[in-house]
Amino acid sequence: MPTPYRHTAPVHPKAATGLVAAVYAQMERDFLLADGPLMSLSPAPDLLAATWALLREAELAGAAARTDKEAVASAVSRANRCPFCTEAHALLAHGAGDHGLAEAARAGRIPDDAGQAALLVWASATRSPGDPALARPPFPAAHAPEFVGTALATHFINRMVTALVDEDALLPSALRRSVHVRRAAALAIGKAARRKVTPGDGLTVLAELPHLRDLPAGDVGPLPGWAGEGAIGPAYRTLRVVASAGGELLTDPARAAVLDALAGWDGEHPPLGGDPVGAYLVGVPEDDRPAARLALLAALAPYRLTETDVAAWRAGRAQRAQRAEPGEGDGELTRLLAFGAFAAVERVEGWITVGVPSVQRP
Repeated sequence: MPTPYRHTAPVHPKAATGLVAAVYAQMERDFLLADGPLMSLSPAPDLLAATWALLREAELAGAAARTDKEAVASAVSRANRCPFCTEAHALLAHGAGDHGLAEAARAGRIPDDAGQAALLVWASATRSPGDPALARPPFPAAHAPEFVGTALATHFINRMVTALVDEDALLPSALRRSVHVRRAAALAIGKAARRKVTPGDGLTVLAELPHLRDLPAGDVGPLPGWAGEGAIGPAYRTLRVVASAGGELLTDPARAAVLDALAGWDGEHPPLGGDPVGAYLVGVPEDDRPAARLALLAALAPYRLTETDVAAWRAGRAQRAQRAEPGEGDGELTRLLAFGAFAAVERVEGWITVGVPSVQRP
């Protein structure tokens, strides 16, 4: 039976066990439903858990207005050319009660309200290092962890969803065409979009992750200075550890090529003509290129990742492993994409926290 998921076979909620089941249960309770785009991360359960924890703690919980955070997520998604995420977050902003802001965010318009206008300008600028809007965050310092965390979570999820989900299959065309359809759909999700979510509960699904449980404290890395004292910092740090571990699936030359490309990235989308990442792979051994290509596409142009790209990587993997079972390697593929996606997120983090004061920790 056709599914909206590309390249991998996610764990269906009815078949979920262990960590995946725990994450799905929280998603069902605190968000909307488990059977959605984040399900595409389930072949890598720790990655699913870390992504969900950051989204939950930054975007769903906290003191900042949910409508404002959904609008930020929609504007970031639009900048990243992720149509499904743009519409989904705009719909959640509708459901949370601000129809004008929702429509402005999805369409790239500037709302009449000066505060909301500044917020959307900031969100849209998160791919633009040096943009003056980033030096003057339009939110109080107390809300910075929520808005920065929401933006960074969205940058990561946009890349993963675009790479792994057939957005057209999930996004009804009527929803994109008609504001009346969007308003009607918002009524159905209004209760969920306005639900009060207790901060900190997202960390419970991270408690048993081996990446953190077995690592010395120094190897986990610091908590981000912008994240304050709540649960957002630990959630972001966990996602950094889990996603970065995907780099172990690359050879040293391939990993270096990916990181070198991101070090020089200026936030621009690659030109539409030609190969969007081929120039970065010239010095990489031929056998190592398919994996590096997947990571770079996830970082820079996930909407241009194709079946051919995935097939080339799977063929090389099967040859090395001397086997090719159906669905085998789905977790590795998800982790490779996450490595590239999060490498881009770390670049974005450096750009957008310029104007955000760090929190000094003991």
